[in-house]
Amino acid sequence: MSTRILGRGEAEKRYTARGSVMLFKALAEQDGGDFSLMERTLPPGGRRPPPHRHTNCSEAYFVLAGLVTVTVEDEELAVGPEGFVLVPRGTAHTFGNPAERDARLLVIHAPAMDAYFAGLHELWARDEAPSRDEERALMARFGMEPA
Repeated sequence: MSTRILGRGEAEKRYTARGSVMLFKALAEQDGGDFSLMERTLPPGGRRPPPHRHTNCSEAYFVLAGLVTVTVEDEELAVGPEGFVLVPRGTAHTFGNPAERDARLLVIHAPAMDAYFAGLHELWARDEAPSRDEERALMARFGMEPA
């Protein structure tokens, strides 16, 4: 695979779920699974992921635009543009957009988690939204535990 520059709105893979658009800039297949990087747009008031812990990776958020709330353990953090949050492996968390406008952020997983988001995209591409139980089953396949 050749190296190339990706701009805003460009991606190696594009997925959608929970009304969110996920543009993967870096995939496991490109770096031996070291990390994945997505540019994610969160719609206002969209469905938050169920609170969970990653048993096999760390996750980090860097907000590009808008406001994102990240709940880490029992602490709710309001993160604005250029704000950064690291969620170490094993830490309970969830996130969402409480504002009235879209929020954009970069999300890093180390090691890579893009395969999970491909599965999530498939769940959400159906005629009706998946149940919380279906989402949790997918999460469990990728080392994510309920918190």
